[in-house]
Amino acid sequence: MQNIALVVGASGIIGSNLAQELLTHGWTTYGLARSPRPDVAGLRPVAADLLSPDSLQTALADVAPTHVFITSWMRQDTEAENIRVNSLMVRNLLDALAPKHSVRHVALVTGLKHYLGPFEAYVSGGTPPPTPLREEQPRLPLDNFYYAQEDEVYAAAARDGFTWSIHRPHTIIGKAVGNLMNLGTTLAVYASICKETGRPFRWPGSAAQWHGLSDVTDARIIAQQLRWAATTEAAQNQAFNIVNGDVFRWSWLWPRLAAWFGVPAVGFDGTVHPLEAELSQDAAVWQAIAERYQLQEPDLNRLASPWHTDLDLGRPIEVMTDMANSRKRGFREYQSTEDSFFDLFGQLRTDRLIP
Repeated sequence: MQNIALVVGASGIIGSNLAQELLTHGWTTYGLARSPRPDVAGLRPVAADLLSPDSLQTALADVAPTHVFITSWMRQDTEAENIRVNSLMVRNLLDALAPKHSVRHVALVTGLKHYLGPFEAYVSGGTPPPTPLREEQPRLPLDNFYYAQEDEVYAAAARDGFTWSIHRPHTIIGKAVGNLMNLGTTLAVYASICKETGRPFRWPGSAAQWHGLSDVTDARIIAQQLRWAATTEAAQNQAFNIVNGDVFRWSWLWPRLAAWFGVPAVGFDGTVHPLEAELSQDAAVWQAIAERYQLQEPDLNRLASPWHTDLDLGRPIEVMTDMANSRKRGFREYQSTEDSFFDLFGQLRTDRLIP
C-alpha cells in the first residue's frame, strides 16, 4: 500500500529533514506550513493555518494522507496560552482529516520538557527528575502543552482508529532559517561574530551543564526514527526518546567547536553569561558581516535564538536521555554528536549563511 505523508511544520528543522527522508524512501510527501518554502525537491506544498478549520478544510481538500507527522508548535507568552493554542492546532488538524478515513498513523514530536517542565518552570516541579530520562517516567504535576497535545492525539486515535507514536528529542541540531529553537546555528553565528570582532567564544551556561553529561538530537536521526515508527508494528502506540546515541560533556565539546571556527575558547568561569545579553547589541554587527561576505540572511534574529540556547545551556542539572524503548523494538541508528555540529557548520557555510 502506498505511503502518503503529511508533514506538519515542513519548513522547520525536523520537518524539512523528515520530508527529505520520506522522499528518499519513495513516499508521496506533502508539506504543510503557513508559508511553505521550496527547500525540498519533490515536496508538495500545502499552505494552511492550523488555527483555522476553514483554512485546513480548503488546503487539505485533495490530500488524503496515510501518515501524519506533527513537528510544529507556536510559542505563546504563557503556558496556559501554549496549551490552548497548540492543542487547538492538533485538534483542528485531526478533525479536518477525520472524514477522509485515510489516516493510519499519527506521529507527534514533543521534547524533553515532558520530563523537565515548561520553559518558565524548568526543573521547578519539585525534585529534579532522575537521569537518564526514560519514557516510563510519569508526567509532572505541572501544566504542560506537550501533555495537552498528546491528549488530543490519543482522543483522535480512539475516535478514528489510527495508531500513534510520540517522539521526544533533546536539543535539535540541524539547519533552518527563522526557527525559534536553533542551538547549532545560534552557536555558529556567535562563533562567527567572535571571530570577526576578536571576542572570545565564551561558555554562556551553567556549571552543571559545563561539567555534566549531555546529549543532543541530530535532525537526520529523528527523521529516521519517525519513518521507522510509522512503519514498524512494534513501535505502534509508544512514546520514544530520540537522541544521537552518544553522550558528551560541554567542557569537552566547546573547545572543539571553537577550533572549527578558529576562535579562542573560554570555559565556565564561575558565572553564567547569557547569550541573549551577549548578542543583544550585535544586530548591526551581523548585518555588516553579511554584507562583507555576501551572506544570504542579514537578520540576526532569523538565524540565532539565544533565548532558547540559554535555557538549554543554563539548566541547573545535567540532562541526558535513555533510548531503551526504541532500541529494544529495533531502532538502532547512531549519529556522532561532534559530526552533527561540524556537518551543520559546513552546510551553513556552503549555503552562505555564515562566513
